[in-house]
Amino acid sequence: MAEQIFAFHFPVRIDGALGHIRVEPNYEAYVAQLIRQVLLTSPGERPHRPDFGAGLRRMVFQPNSESTASLLQTLVFQSLTEWLGSIISVDDVQARADDSRLEVTIVYTLKARGTQRVLNLEVTV
Repeated sequence: MAEQIFAFHFPVRIDGALGHIRVEPNYEAYVAQLIRQVLLTSPGERPHRPDFGAGLRRMVFQPNSESTASLLQTLVFQSLTEWLGSIISVDDVQARADDSRLEVTIVYTLKARGTQRVLNLEVTV
């Protein structure tokens, strides 16, 4: 049986039926939300954590090359390891740039459960 957690849903929403902030009871979905937050937040965007985030949206404007894809893979791996290293282990990162779109595939293991998950993320302008 899956263990229940109490975590805010991202993006933050109000549960219309209860009038409370919506919570995310699914642990795997919660971790996927955390990964998206780290990757899509630009450094300097959070007031008291200026170094938080990977800033993938700004990478959309970089030249489409193998070196950019390699830089992107390194950036994703380092950001996830730094900010979520206590709850996930990043196994593999694949990045592909296509015109005005970035496709990132992250294979990670949930440390608390020992299960491996895959997250596909598409970043567009």
